[in-house]
Amino acid sequence: MPAKPSPAERRRAELLSQITQIGPTLPGSLNTVMNRCGKARCACHADPPHLHGPYITWTRKVAGKTQTRRLTPEQDDRYRPWFKNNRRLRELISELEALSLKLAQDAEGWGEK
Repeated sequence: MPAKPSPAERRRAELLSQITQIGPTLPGSLNTVMNRCGKARCACHADPPHLHGPYITWTRKVAGKTQTRRLTPEQDDRYRPWFKNNRRLRELISELEALSLKLAQDAEGWGEK
């Protein structure tokens, strides 16, 4: 008769199952920005200013450099769930790492210091 899995092993299996259910992911963040232009007589330089926008931007790091891309409202609607999926994936991976660390500490008798 096989041994009954521990609560930690059951949780690990649940985490792995949830990870496999996540759809497409995109790294980075979405922002909505308002801008000033370079034309001195534009209303964006008035008091109070009437800024240009809103513009939706996707910002992420690529090879250590920040890249920003402007998205249309349709792209925002289409890809926003992908950013949410990425946040959820990171949460699950963090929990899996913490659980794995606990399993290793328990298996080896390492105590937290």
